[in-house]
Amino acid sequence: MMALVCMRGSSGFVLAYILLNATLTTAISAPAQIVNGDVNMGQQLAQKWCSDCHAVGAEKAEAHGPVPSFLSIAEMPSTTSISLHAFLQTSHERMPNLQLTQTQIDDVVAYILSLKGK
Repeated sequence: MMALVCMRGSSGFVLAYILLNATLTTAISAPAQIVNGDVNMGQQLAQKWCSDCHAVGAEKAEAHGPVPSFLSIAEMPSTTSISLHAFLQTSHERMPNLQLTQTQIDDVVAYILSLKGK
């Protein structure tokens, strides 16, 4: 890609620098995620809708059956706000097809992410 950019002149080099800088800034700041949801409301929603199958508390509890606890989900390296939003907006064979609003998804995501490091 760099050879292609250099062939286009200095404006291409500046554009490549800006894109690289934006990518690196995003990658470096990824662990400090912006979370728009209400953690307390997310905990209440998790207790109401998810606790029949998942252990949803911050304590190290076993899930009910072959499903991960919310704490173990929070500790997965792949767990981010984006990955949780995508997961909760997609139907899954082993989960009930909950029709959550965007606000409810934001709240549950905020709660799960609040469990990281506990």
